[in-house]
Amino acid sequence: MSIFLDENSRVIVAGMTGAEGTKHTRRMLQAGTNVVGGVNRRKAGQRVEFDDRTLPVFGTVAEAMDATGANVSVLFVPPPFAKDAVIEAVDAGIELAVVITEGIPVHDSAAFWAHAVAKGNKTRIIGPNCPGLISPGKANAGIIPADITKPGRVGLVSKSGTLTYQLMHELRDFGFTTCIGIGGDPIIGTTHIDAIRAFEADPETELIVMIGEIGGDAEERAADFVRDHVTKPVVGYVAGFTAPEGKTMGHAGAIVSGSSGTAAAKAKAWELAGIRVGRTPSETAELAIELLRG
Repeated sequence: MSIFLDENSRVIVAGMTGAEGTKHTRRMLQAGTNVVGGVNRRKAGQRVEFDDRTLPVFGTVAEAMDATGANVSVLFVPPPFAKDAVIEAVDAGIELAVVITEGIPVHDSAAFWAHAVAKGNKTRIIGPNCPGLISPGKANAGIIPADITKPGRVGLVSKSGTLTYQLMHELRDFGFTTCIGIGGDPIIGTTHIDAIRAFEADPETELIVMIGEIGGDAEERAADFVRDHVTKPVVGYVAGFTAPEGKTMGHAGAIVSGSSGTAAAKAKAWELAGIRVGRTPSETAELAIELLRG
């Protein structure tokens, strides 16, 4: 099985006609994803050629859903317009909105997340500032390379896009049910806990890999959840062991103050919860391999 995304997912792409949207729509199609159209109000009615597929462009998410039965939207919308695009997707009742866009103001992310909550959390938001998610061999929604791993029995959830790819590659011999990049902004939709809860319930996921970063307390909260609710083995890595205090590292979510939010503090919380923690990505992969072979 997989979580959140599978071979039955019908995907629309907001911003499909832009450079990034076009490039990654083609990659998603090549990965076998059932992309059924795009959304761009200014280009509604046009059709876009993708190798052996021609996809329609709709004016709104609601129109796209009505015409195609889409239940997933991947958003490549520029930051100034991203809030309205996510709110539109939520109002249309899309099941999953994958917000790839980087540089969305935190206030805007808070606004569309609050809107989704007010609407009853019927739309799962992944991101923003994330690589998306992939269920290898089934579907790929976002920018994760589809050729670095295969279907298997590991579930991966990560704040870091680059480390998502590295762990996918290092554990490629075992494969994955689903890999999710949740994004590293201060406010995101789907969290470590959300993904871990789903992996725990998935009968085909045998081991969970969790990648965190310095800043905030999301990893500590995930440790509490693992300790209290998870029976499957969990292996983790926290990026930022050498990060200096008080410095933003990479993005707005990765900043520490004093001992709060440091990699060492997060790693200690994970270990106390029974999570095996690697000090490098490769060491983390080795711990996972040891458990998988054992």
